[in-house]
Amino acid sequence: MAGSTHACGNSREMLILRKFARDIPALIGLVIVVVVVIVAVVGPWLAPYPKDAYASHLLQRLKPPSSAFPFGTDNLGRDMLSRVILGARGALEVALIVVGVAAAIGVPLGLVAGYRGGWVSESIMRVTDVFLALPQLILALALAQLMTPSLESAMIALALTYWPYFTRLVFAETRRLQSALFVDALRGIGAGDARILFLHILPNAMSPIIVRATIGMGFTILVAAVLGFLGMGATPPQPDWGLTISESRSYLPGAWWYSIFPGLAILVTVLGFNMLGDGLRDLVDPRLRRSR
Repeated sequence: MAGSTHACGNSREMLILRKFARDIPALIGLVIVVVVVIVAVVGPWLAPYPKDAYASHLLQRLKPPSSAFPFGTDNLGRDMLSRVILGARGALEVALIVVGVAAAIGVPLGLVAGYRGGWVSESIMRVTDVFLALPQLILALALAQLMTPSLESAMIALALTYWPYFTRLVFAETRRLQSALFVDALRGIGAGDARILFLHILPNAMSPIIVRATIGMGFTILVAAVLGFLGMGATPPQPDWGLTISESRSYLPGAWWYSIFPGLAILVTVLGFNMLGDGLRDLVDPRLRRSR
C-alpha cells in the first residue's frame, strides 16, 4: 500500500512537470528568473568593475558602449554594466523582503479571518478591502512620501500595500478548506484550531500562496523602480535601476545607453517573474487550464 501511494505521488509530480515543460512562456520565465538570481548572487564577481561601480571617474563620463565598457558609462564615469549587474542584487533583495513581510502579515490574517468567521472575520476583511480598493502604486507613493526617502522606507511602503493580496487569497482558500472532510476528522479527534490552521489548512493553501508571491516579486521590483525613479527609494550611489533611469533624464537622447540598459533589466526581470507566475497559476488552478 505504501509503495502504491509513493508511486501515485511520483506519477502526479511527473505529470505536473510534463505540463509545465509544455508551457513555453513559463519555461522562458523560469530561465529568466534563474539567470537574474545567478547574476544577483555572483554579481560582485561577475561585474567587470565592481569597486569602480561606486567611484567617480570623470575622465570616462558618458562614454558610449565599447569593448572596454559594453554598456557605456554614466555621468560620473561609472561602468554601466557593473551597475546594472549589481542592481540585480538590490532589486531581488527588495522583492524578497517586501513579499516575505507582506506574506508574514497577510497569511496569518487570512487564516484567522477565514477560519473564525463572525466579527473577527468581518473586521479583518473590511480593512483588507479598504487597502485593495486603492491602487497599490498610489498608496505606496503616499506612504513613501510620509517617510524619509530611502530604500528601507520604500520597502516598508511596499510591504504595507501588498499584504492584503495574501489576506484575500488565504481567506478564500481557508473558507474552502475548512469544510473539507479532513478538517471535520481533525476536529473529531480533538485537534486544536492552531494545529488545524497551521499544520493542515496552510500546507494545502501553499500552492496559490507561492503563485501570488512569484507574481508579487515582479510587481514589487517594478514599483520599487518607480519609487527609485521618483526619488522615494534608493539613494545615490546605490546601483539601483530606477534611480539610474532618473539620473539619465538630463542626458537624453544623446546618452541613450544610460537609461536603456537599466530599463531593459527591469522589463526582462518583471516579465520573467510574471510569465513564471502565470505558468504556476495555470498548474495549480485546473479551471484556468480548461479555459485555454
